[in-house]
Amino acid sequence: MDYHHLPAKEGIHELCTNVLLGLSHAEAEARLKKYGLNAIEEKRHFVALKIITEQFTSPLVWILLIAMAISFFMKEMTDFYVIGIVVVLNAVLGFIQNYRAEKAIDALKKVLSLKSTVLRDGQERKIDSSFLVPGDILLVETGDKVGADARLLETVNLETQEAALTGESTPVSKQDSILPKETPVSDRTNTIFSGTVITQGHAKAVVIETGMSTQIGKIARLIQETKPEMTHLQKKLGALAKFIGLAVVLIAVLTFGIGALFGRELFEMFLASIALAVAAIPEGLPAVVTVSLALGVQRMASRNALVRRLPSVETLGACTVICTDKTGTLTHNQMTVQKLFVNGKVVGITGSGYDLQGHFDDNPKNFGELLLIGALNNNAKLRAENSSWEVIGDPTEAALLVSAKKAGLNVEELHEKYPRIEEIEFTSERKCMTTVHHVGQNNIAYTKGAPEVVLKMCTKILVNGKVMPFTSVRRTEILHVCEEFAKDALRVLGFAYKPLAKKESEIEKNMTFVGLQAMIDPPREEVKTAIEKCKTAGIKVVMITGDHLTTAAAIAKQLGISGKAVTGAELDRMTDFEQHAEHIAVYARVDPAHKLKIIDALKAKGHIVAMTGDGVNDAPALKKADIGIAMGTGTDVAKEASAMVLADDNFATIVNAVQEGRKIFDNIQKYIAFLFSGNVGEVLVVFLSILGGLPLPLIAIHLLWINLMTDALPALALGVDPADDDIMQRPPKKPEKSIFTGMEQYVITYPLLLTIGVLGMFSYYLPDTPHARTVAFTTLVLFELFQAVSCRSLTKPAFSVGIFKNKHLAGAVLLSFTLQISLLYVPALQEWFRVVPLTAMQILLIIGVSSAGFLYLELWKWWRQPAL
Repeated sequence: MDYHHLPAKEGIHELCTNVLLGLSHAEAEARLKKYGLNAIEEKRHFVALKIITEQFTSPLVWILLIAMAISFFMKEMTDFYVIGIVVVLNAVLGFIQNYRAEKAIDALKKVLSLKSTVLRDGQERKIDSSFLVPGDILLVETGDKVGADARLLETVNLETQEAALTGESTPVSKQDSILPKETPVSDRTNTIFSGTVITQGHAKAVVIETGMSTQIGKIARLIQETKPEMTHLQKKLGALAKFIGLAVVLIAVLTFGIGALFGRELFEMFLASIALAVAAIPEGLPAVVTVSLALGVQRMASRNALVRRLPSVETLGACTVICTDKTGTLTHNQMTVQKLFVNGKVVGITGSGYDLQGHFDDNPKNFGELLLIGALNNNAKLRAENSSWEVIGDPTEAALLVSAKKAGLNVEELHEKYPRIEEIEFTSERKCMTTVHHVGQNNIAYTKGAPEVVLKMCTKILVNGKVMPFTSVRRTEILHVCEEFAKDALRVLGFAYKPLAKKESEIEKNMTFVGLQAMIDPPREEVKTAIEKCKTAGIKVVMITGDHLTTAAAIAKQLGISGKAVTGAELDRMTDFEQHAEHIAVYARVDPAHKLKIIDALKAKGHIVAMTGDGVNDAPALKKADIGIAMGTGTDVAKEASAMVLADDNFATIVNAVQEGRKIFDNIQKYIAFLFSGNVGEVLVVFLSILGGLPLPLIAIHLLWINLMTDALPALALGVDPADDDIMQRPPKKPEKSIFTGMEQYVITYPLLLTIGVLGMFSYYLPDTPHARTVAFTTLVLFELFQAVSCRSLTKPAFSVGIFKNKHLAGAVLLSFTLQISLLYVPALQEWFRVVPLTAMQILLIIGVSSAGFLYLELWKWWRQPAL
């Protein structure tokens, strides 16, 4: 039922209730059974067991589990236990980082966890809001949080703060009226909504929707129906795991088939093919990815970006579009006076939000009367709360208090010195408010309101301390200034005063006009720079807000967000929205369903979408986006639906997080290049030796040592490699590109050079197989350690980025080299690994051969660098 389109009496009739008596207790009980509790339905519980289970859903982990099973079957218990430790370590790290459960639905239930005043059996009763039913007569007053969606019946100066639901930053004036059927939620001024706050006035309303049928309930349903998608990184690693799986099967089949073709003993070839398949699996990769992401999470936390879902860290680095809410994200959600018009000129005021720091372009003493009226004709209060200010009352009036305090006025002392003795309250019809104060021996009326209304009350004007006739020229000038302020989306109030005679009957006539104060919810100072950095990094910024188009477009212009601006209604009328989405930068007057539509359109065009927000209305979109980013001071609903929370509410922190995400993906590519190059080389060495009828150059324990000890430490060190200096000057990685893009020389050419070097050294020292095998083993290890150094950059020579800049890598390479040498000269290890000591000349020869691949890669990068 479209109750906003019906007269109040008809709505009462439809709901079968009584405006004077409300529902009877029996009827309320019956309706409670029919409609259910006024609460959010919960579809599922997200428990620790499910988090643990999810750690084993990665195809990479499945491959390790298969390798464990094969090792157990082959009675290779060392391999079995070591791989098992890797799997458990990976699961534990993932569990710790993802332990924070999804509580979006619980947070929504908190929104409804409050008391409401209703009429029951003709008596006012305060009940738990969960027991509200359609037809209840609801009574609300200043400071109340609304318990259910309700159609207004009677209002007195009613205003509500709906920023968390609709995104509108200023209080909304509400009254009983009949609205068109197609009126969007954000413009339904005859309805109050669950979870919003009454900032002024009081009212009587009839409850029309409860629970899941309220606007908050609809958002809850959207959250429940929005299934989180795999992240960019999860998709890439899933594809990688499939590639590894196919390669492992192919290697095993080929090895067995070729061995059988050459007449080798079948069981021996079965064992060799299985061992080779296990060797092809980079056992350390899942753990290295998890550790790298976890370390990235810690670094981001130190920069005020709190990551709730581990794989999301990298996604932000790949994002191509950031869709951001305006109110509270790009702006402060705190109205701020930015300009005055007084004494015939415009005066600017610096500062933003409720911060009292700021100065005027002119001496405040020259327009003290204007600021005085704003302070006295005011029902708001500013209260210090830790390091910030909390507002009690209307944010617009709070802005007037701040402008007065910036000029050094003590608002509290002013109210004591000039006590209020009368008030003619603001109404939506009058559009002004007048208070009368006792000043010295006289009474003075102070008025503020819409400029066009205040101007009609005035016959005089105060200019530089002198009262002058209010000419038509001056009126025209003031109206022109109002128009100019409106173009900048400033909300303008006019101010006037009148000394009163003892028996004054017409207070709001023949007043003296003083000036204008113009305010806006201003952009955060650091946001413009952050948006510029996004542009440099190839990331488009899109503003999505429930606020008015004029205001949104003005803020976008100030911040440098360029592109077409449209409303939600215009979006609904577009038949080919996907084609327009690329060119639209500002969406105004949108609802939660619009936000999902925008995200879907951008995704359809191949974008990786990040969505920021802080309100209840942002929650479904935060969950739908590739990565949802909530503000730290935002609603619990937004935080729990997001993948990341900005602790400092600073949009600029997103830029830091993007840089961290890009660094993580770069580093993942580095150690994938490192690990795969080595694994491909190992497989080629063993495969070609079988094909050539040679003894095996490497035995199973050698392969396991290389994969888990020689490779693991440098791979972990590459995971914390510093970011390239130009990381934020290049466009995002294209989502459709393979994770191997840019590392062809590492996974194709280098393994071939490694294979030639290892088999060449192995053949040189045959027929002394133990000696030749030790040389081959050590040569392969050093090939990989040299490559680890080269992997510091896949596009630039290692010397140009600094070989020793990553001290962790330098230490890891040195430690791995030391461990390898210790195998050759510690008797117990010699026996276990079946190696023999090598001479100093042999070690030098191995170093010379194994460095050939490193020199090739560095020369190739140096030659290619100008083209990049």
